[in-house]
This record gives sequence, C-alpha cells and structure tokens, in this order.
Amino acid sequence: MADPLQSFPGYALRRAASAMMTEFSARLAPLGLRYAETSAMVLIEANPGTTASQLGRMLDIQRANMVPLLNRLETAGLISRQPIDGKSHSLSLTPAGQVRLAEAKTVIDTFEHWLIARVPEEHRPHLKPALDALWLGEG
Repeated sequence: MADPLQSFPGYALRRAASAMMTEFSARLAPLGLRYAETSAMVLIEANPGTTASQLGRMLDIQRANMVPLLNRLETAGLISRQPIDGKSHSLSLTPAGQVRLAEAKTVIDTFEHWLIARVPEEHRPHLKPALDALWLGEG
C-alpha cells in the first residue's frame, strides 16, 4: 500500500517521537517511573524548592495533570512538599528520590547513546540544533 504520509516531515517527526518515547518508556518501566515523572524529578533536582506551578510551566503540563503526577511521586516517597505560603509548596527529592533518579539517569544516558547511534554519523551534529529550531525557535 502506498504511504504518501512518509513524504511529510511533520509526520516523520511524529512517528520518530512516538517510537522513541515507546522505547524510552519501556526502559524506565523497571524503575517504576514514567517519562513525565522522570522529567519532573530531573527538574526538581536541578531546581530545589521549585513549585508545582513552576514545574508545570517548565514541562508544559496543565495543573490538572500535575496534581496526579506529583501525588504519584509523593506516594512513592520520591519527592516531598513543604508549604511556602497558604497555597504553594516547594518540591524536593527525598533520599529515595535521589537514589531512584540516579538509576533513571543511567537509563537516560544509555538511551541517549542508543538514540544518537541510530542517526547516521554525518547527521549527528545537526540533530539537536534542528530539533531545537522546531520547538525553541533556535537554529
């Protein structure tokens, strides 16, 4: 069957992203983590004391989706919340969260090397700048 969709860069990008996310999710699964949870933990580690709303903006996640994500991490004992004011809480990794994130970073590093190895060598230097241009407007 002919597939004219393969000639569209946007379609190829969506398919590539979907395939890579499926692979990455499978690699995180043994740690009991999802992609969004891992991303949140990476950002919390880099920005201790960040709030849920700041984290949601950084991850482009709606508040309604941030609540269950943070609840899962807190229930698992991976993050803690400390009141800042009547409405906001600062987020930090617990000792267990630091250990789990270290494990996740090993998975991330292995995955990133695997991902780059799939790209022909002559295109590797251009991959990240091209992707950045699409979503950050940089080039």
